[in-house]
Amino acid sequence: MARRTDAHPDLTRPDVEAPFFGTWRVGTPERQRETVDAIAATWVRQGWPVGGGLGYFVYAGHDGTTLLHHSQWAREQDHEAFVKTQRQARVDEIDTAVPGIERVALDRYRRYRSQERAAGDTRVPGLVVTVRIDFEEGTAERRREWVDLVLGALAESPERDRGLVSAHFHLSQDGTHVLNYAEWESPESYGAAVAEPGEGAEAAGARWERVRTCPAVKSISGSRYSYVLGLVPE
Repeated sequence: MARRTDAHPDLTRPDVEAPFFGTWRVGTPERQRETVDAIAATWVRQGWPVGGGLGYFVYAGHDGTTLLHHSQWAREQDHEAFVKTQRQARVDEIDTAVPGIERVALDRYRRYRSQERAAGDTRVPGLVVTVRIDFEEGTAERRREWVDLVLGALAESPERDRGLVSAHFHLSQDGTHVLNYAEWESPESYGAAVAEPGEGAEAAGARWERVRTCPAVKSISGSRYSYVLGLVPE
């Protein structure tokens, strides 16, 4: 059985060896809501996938047109089995309820490192920001170095005091990019941090300069989301 949950996903779960992130384009805020309702109804009615699925979470893009999907699997083989035997029936039911959904991408990752929430921090994130960092061809090995620089700079910066709850860095399985899934206290706290990006101590400033000037980075793009649906096994 599948049940709904209001709890945000735990991106650091040790039993999640195969995290996936995908994007659907649905067109309007109304269709965002309709699609979320259709996903929830379909998954609850059809039950939880057999074998390996640990959680499925959906986020509404602040652009009013997209949905972000995050699924957690124990193994990639479990996801592959789901795709072969159970996925299409769910897709068909959702598409019948909301025709014309464009499934833009589904990417496979491994979580590399995180800045986890501080001990005793019970804030519920009011905003999720994803940042995709694309790297030049042939520089996949530089991704870990770049993440290490970012986390080193964050450790010496006041971002946590300005609303950052946690940040989780994932390496794409195809070697092309890093995806940062960041939880913020609120849209306002994120906006303030972007408007006034204090860099703290001198050492942190030097680290941020190395982050900004990393020659392997090809492009950076970000999106803002609100968490709208969580599904977990009974």
